[in-house]
Amino acid sequence: MRYRHVLCLLAGYWISPAAAQQIPHTNPNPDSSRSMAEVLIPGIRDGQHDDRLPQRITVLGPAERQLQQPQTAADLLGVTGEVFIQKSQQGGGSPMIRGFAANRLLYAVDGVRMNTAIFRSGNLQNMISLDPFAIRQAEVIFGPGSVLYGSDAIGGVMHFQTLTPSYSPDSHIISSGQAHARHASANREQTVHLHVQAGGRRWAMLSSMTHSSFGDLRMGRYGPAEYLRPFSVQRQGGQDVVVANPDPLVQLGSGYSQINLMQKLRFAPARGWDLQYGLHYSATTGYGRYDRLIRTRNGLPRSAEWSYGPQVWMMHQLSLTRRAAAPFYDQLTLRAAYQGFEESRIDRDFRDPERRIREEQVDAWSLNADLSKLLGERALLYYGIEAVGNWVASAGTDEDLETGTSRPGPARYPQAQWASYAVYTMLQLQLGERLTLLGGARYNAFRLDAVFDTTFYPFPYTRTALRNGALTGSLGLTYQAARSWTFRANAATGFRAPNVDDMGKVFDSEPGSVLVPNPDLDAEYAWNAEAGLAKAFGEVLTVELTGYYTLLQHAMVRRGFTLNGADSIFYDGELSQVQAIQNAALARVYGIQAGLELRLPAGFGASSRISLQEGEEELDDGSLSPSRHAAPWFGITRLTWTGDRVAMDLHAVYSGRVLYADLSEESKGTPYLFAEDADGNPWSPGWWTLNFKILCRIGDAFAVSGGAENLLDRRYRTYTSGLAAAGRNLVLGLNAQF
Repeated sequence: MRYRHVLCLLAGYWISPAAAQQIPHTNPNPDSSRSMAEVLIPGIRDGQHDDRLPQRITVLGPAERQLQQPQTAADLLGVTGEVFIQKSQQGGGSPMIRGFAANRLLYAVDGVRMNTAIFRSGNLQNMISLDPFAIRQAEVIFGPGSVLYGSDAIGGVMHFQTLTPSYSPDSHIISSGQAHARHASANREQTVHLHVQAGGRRWAMLSSMTHSSFGDLRMGRYGPAEYLRPFSVQRQGGQDVVVANPDPLVQLGSGYSQINLMQKLRFAPARGWDLQYGLHYSATTGYGRYDRLIRTRNGLPRSAEWSYGPQVWMMHQLSLTRRAAAPFYDQLTLRAAYQGFEESRIDRDFRDPERRIREEQVDAWSLNADLSKLLGERALLYYGIEAVGNWVASAGTDEDLETGTSRPGPARYPQAQWASYAVYTMLQLQLGERLTLLGGARYNAFRLDAVFDTTFYPFPYTRTALRNGALTGSLGLTYQAARSWTFRANAATGFRAPNVDDMGKVFDSEPGSVLVPNPDLDAEYAWNAEAGLAKAFGEVLTVELTGYYTLLQHAMVRRGFTLNGADSIFYDGELSQVQAIQNAALARVYGIQAGLELRLPAGFGASSRISLQEGEEELDDGSLSPSRHAAPWFGITRLTWTGDRVAMDLHAVYSGRVLYADLSEESKGTPYLFAEDADGNPWSPGWWTLNFKILCRIGDAFAVSGGAENLLDRRYRTYTSGLAAAGRNLVLGLNAQF
């Protein structure tokens, strides 16, 4: 699978000037007189939700993106102050939600799961494939979402709805578009974006293009010296040499470029029918795995090279929606999608002429059928089926820089197929004017077939197969005690089926250890309970509080293992301890999410969000260790002002510290990610930044946005990140609508 030719139209979507004035807020006072026909449970997978849902949900719309100007989709989620973003390199952004991350979170785009069979348990960079300019709405659904979304939705679901073309309300053809250009000083960002759309009564089209170039990121001046980048490695005269960095604040090797294209077509063949086709394409240049480039061994760099090759994502999606009073549904949506993924890893040890290249390609197919039916005036049934298939191809090449020759090398993964089949249902009952009950269940069967190459490693098998299933459910209620009070409670289970990355990969993740396949894995299973309340004090103040507890059983974790009876093997010339992913632990996460919003006269407002979480996981000896993905407390506080043509936002972003004693055992083994305390131990200092954003509309067609991030030029890393965050960053954006 190689994407050599992509045919796309240039694209667009018009955002109303009024959208820039919107200051989003939570409304805890839904009108309880609405009929069940108005409740939007059938649209959950379409990015719609109702105030009566028992789970905590955060929604980001175009107004936030337009004012905050996030560079990537990961940065867009960070705007909420409720999603913690880790970065191993600038070409990345791995969310942490309620103590879970990576393949224990689910990514969805226009109702299609993005997670594949090689989404790993470490940090992920796949979110950068999404274009923030093409996102109409981003939803974060906190807690297990396996009933609707299946495997991986343990800590939460991030659902991105992209721009959709609009039909004309009459016989006239409508058209519109938008162009945007942006520059940011900390990484010399240059971004251009263009989208256009046109529509008649029965057809519509939308096309979008974004190109971004990011230079090496500059960190802040004031902070831990351990974060500085004092050296780089260059190859001179056929030898690796250490070269001093003339400006240690610049994180050499972190820059990259990216292009995003999107094309959508829409057709209404008859009343009540809606047919949509969408093409998404994203490709990056290669970019450095920055956290690996700063490691040292015996006083010298460990790696001369460590980078990801170009990351490519393509999705074709076809959906058909029918709205009619049929015997078994009032609304039916069918979705068929194909996704293609390409990624690679290139690394070479310092003063070692052998360069290792590992390439992966995944073909992912999915089919969903979602149906909803109103049962009387107080019940709404939602049900459906889903089938997902992944085909994984993996190859390895070893290059000798001295001789210029290449030879086959060990692949990172076996050649494998992963599949999931599911049936699910949800029922919403209006038990009274104030009480709504929502329950659901899903049965998911999954299978994995893999073929191993024993040329390089003495595996005792050449084939393996997994066959299993998981039953998940949820039950929640929403009670509106009065127009100013809302109470929510929810209990849910979630699961994660073993994928190819869990069962089949071989790689060295740290010196002296090698991860080998384990064909005996089973699904891990989560039990979650949460409760929340919201109180509105008139039209002035809203306060929200949610508490949760999650227990993860049969957690897949790295443990000591044997291969042909040996607990160590030679890997890349080094005697390494054998490890494998095993169902060998319990994990617990609990925490609180709190927020308030204050609406003041004369266009002023204030809001604050804070998240506190604690996590622990079981070790080999039965003792407990802090969980690696349970972030320290973090949050955001804003002061806003909105006028007729101007919106301003002054906000502080902050995070607590993590002392050495509170680091996970895994994190203690990666001291290069952290600062150093007085005893020479790694730790993660707390930090805070002050930021200012402004949006000015000039007439009906033009807008200027800008601001200053990290005004005090602080040097910091978000918890477990290898990349230091941007220092003082001046941002300027120009927007034109037509």
